[in-house]
Amino acid sequence: MRDPNVPESLEGWWILHRMFTLDRRAWDALLEKRRHKCAVRATELVEHLRSSEDGDLGLVQLVGHKGDLMLTHYARSFDGLAYAQTLVDKLELRRYLAPVGSYVSVLEVGLYGATGKIHAELSERGLVPNTGEWAAAFDELLAKEGESPYVAPRLFAKVPRRRYACFYPMNKRRGEVQNWYMLGFETRAKMMSEHGAVGRSYRGSVTQVISGSIGFDDYEWGVDLYADDPLVFKKLVYEMRFDEASARYGEFGPFWAGLQFAPEQLEAFLDGDGVPQLL
Repeated sequence: MRDPNVPESLEGWWILHRMFTLDRRAWDALLEKRRHKCAVRATELVEHLRSSEDGDLGLVQLVGHKGDLMLTHYARSFDGLAYAQTLVDKLELRRYLAPVGSYVSVLEVGLYGATGKIHAELSERGLVPNTGEWAAAFDELLAKEGESPYVAPRLFAKVPRRRYACFYPMNKRRGEVQNWYMLGFETRAKMMSEHGAVGRSYRGSVTQVISGSIGFDDYEWGVDLYADDPLVFKKLVYEMRFDEASARYGEFGPFWAGLQFAPEQLEAFLDGDGVPQLL
């Protein structure tokens, strides 16, 4: 049964964010030969995960006390995330990386506008909701949305190769006074359209990756932002907080921000020989 009050979505990559602190003193105490060997094996694994058609991996040097390194895993299946996590945990490097956070989600393209149009079209056809004919027609129209040139490339695009990255989870408020889920569909759709317009105004200067995490983690969505200028994160998030969807109903978790770098720069990051580059 598809409730007309519930917006549809299309899903792509499964995503796992993992945040670590690096014990630099213990790492520096290792013999240079052993450090190099550990770094080479870790780099080979990163390159392997990035080169696969079934996934990708982003590396970010975090700035601030929350952590030192963030790994962003993409996989085509939930099992693929578990596999990538296990491979990383088997590295000798993991002796020096202590986990301080993680987040599980799946890349999501929300279809507020399309959901309303699909229900309207099926109604115009005279189809009875949730019958076999209605469900088949619904699935057909939804599949067409997934094939559109606007949606399809986003579902399985690689981690954006931009210098700066920011990740945060968020909820839609479900309080006694303000409850997003008690609002009518049209009201929510209008607010999300206005919210999306702000994001689209930053097209070119920032790449956004939205993922759904209901049932997988403590918040409802994860948001990844990638840009060539970190100041864009502040401007975008700040401006979005003035639209009604965020001002009344947005709740935000911790923010993690830093510099994305290339796999071949992993050893430089570990040794602290300058700031690793994206290349």
